[in-house]
Amino acid sequence: MSTDRLPANLPEKIRHYIGGEFVDSADGDTFDVLDPVTNETYIQSASGKQADIDAAVSAATAAFNDGPWPQMLPRERARILMRIADIVESRDAELAEMESFDSGLPITQAKGQARRAAENFRFFADLIVAQTDDAFKVPGRQINYVNRKPIGVAGLITPWNTPFMLESWKLAPALATGNTVVLKPAEFTPLSASLWPGIFEEAGVPAGVFNLVNGFGEYAGDALVKHPDVPLISFTGESRTGQIIFGNAAPHLKGLSMELGGKSPAIVFADADLDEAINATIFGVFSLNGERCTAGSRILVERSIYDEFVERYAAQAKRVKVGLPSDPATEVGALVHPEHFDKVMSYVELGKTEGRLVAGGGRPEGFENGNFVQPTVFADVPADARIFQEEIFGPVVAITPFDTEQEALELANNTRYGLAAYVWTGDLKRAHNFAQNVEAGMVWLNSNNVRDLRTPFGGVKASGLGHEGGYRSIDFYTDQQAVHINLGEVHNPVFGKQD
Repeated sequence: MSTDRLPANLPEKIRHYIGGEFVDSADGDTFDVLDPVTNETYIQSASGKQADIDAAVSAATAAFNDGPWPQMLPRERARILMRIADIVESRDAELAEMESFDSGLPITQAKGQARRAAENFRFFADLIVAQTDDAFKVPGRQINYVNRKPIGVAGLITPWNTPFMLESWKLAPALATGNTVVLKPAEFTPLSASLWPGIFEEAGVPAGVFNLVNGFGEYAGDALVKHPDVPLISFTGESRTGQIIFGNAAPHLKGLSMELGGKSPAIVFADADLDEAINATIFGVFSLNGERCTAGSRILVERSIYDEFVERYAAQAKRVKVGLPSDPATEVGALVHPEHFDKVMSYVELGKTEGRLVAGGGRPEGFENGNFVQPTVFADVPADARIFQEEIFGPVVAITPFDTEQEALELANNTRYGLAAYVWTGDLKRAHNFAQNVEAGMVWLNSNNVRDLRTPFGGVKASGLGHEGGYRSIDFYTDQQAVHINLGEVHNPVFGKQD
């Protein structure tokens, strides 16, 4: 392929990183990594299997049992995490270029991911220093207090949408709490993960604390989930894969945190600020190429404003700029991989039989190659339609009318998913009551998807198991040990007392 589009500082090959060293797969196997704009191979990546996972877990276990990392004071680890954040931020341009090239994300959106990744490390550096634990006292009788201890080797399995940022979301709390890690990035997008080893080395992370094994989920991911010396698995990805992980982790009784799929509703009532609601719901579906778990991909609109909403929404969707990921003017770039492109396009064709196509519906003009999809809008979509029920994970939205608040709630809850929900209304009482009753792990009221790292992130139903973010991450990555101290007369019933 032409080299003029390739990112600067591209390695010759993407390799594993185990015990502080870059290594090839034990069997020498590799796989092709594709450029989403052309679908041509631009680099080879080492393809991990059981032997590579075994080596990485062994290195992580040794670093946990014999290394300094788990024994460091929180402040010492926090200093290193702060250095990681500074280095990530200093490499913003390089990281964004790699992320955009590898995933097809528009370059302007990829730049934001580096800043968010840095912020994740800063947040957890602050949190472990400020961390307090429960203490309960019965005056003159007893004190109970809680110790928190790192658990061991954390297995982190990350997705291909915003990969570097989502890797940081797991790496930061796992490392902050004193665990060691084995990271298995998504095989579609391994490039930006190859930056972590250099960042961690420069920041002073001891060898073996961070390990990276590239490869396919059915080999590398499966081996990591089933490994008896990995007590924790944090996974972000599809719900079906989450079910498989759940089953494979069960015999080992592993701790699981799983952020899975979504089909999130955005509910727009007639008293909403229509301009804000349209702008937010456009961004909520078409940002990050629509490849986001929290996308508000089902828009439910009160009937009295439905026709106006659909007309304005479709017109604005047609103006969303599709282009090369490297172009700063691009708002929707290329989908990550031809397999995913085929899946999204199959839903677009299906949608033409299930709803009324009002925008998009095919390839954009001038992009005959690569994984480009027009922002696509279907109106009048019934609740039993597959494009209403199933996660598409692309720039495709279904719009459906409702007549009453109760009908809106029933439509919002009428999927197997329950990750996010967005409510647009001028009625404060309705907003809070609707949020209480909607089946979603996260609700935004008159707001776009704005994250506060202190709040729990996760879903209900098929959208996940457990929550991370803030203290929920600390809970997941630590064992909590209750310690009891007697302060008074020993309360000690005596069995077998001698007469």
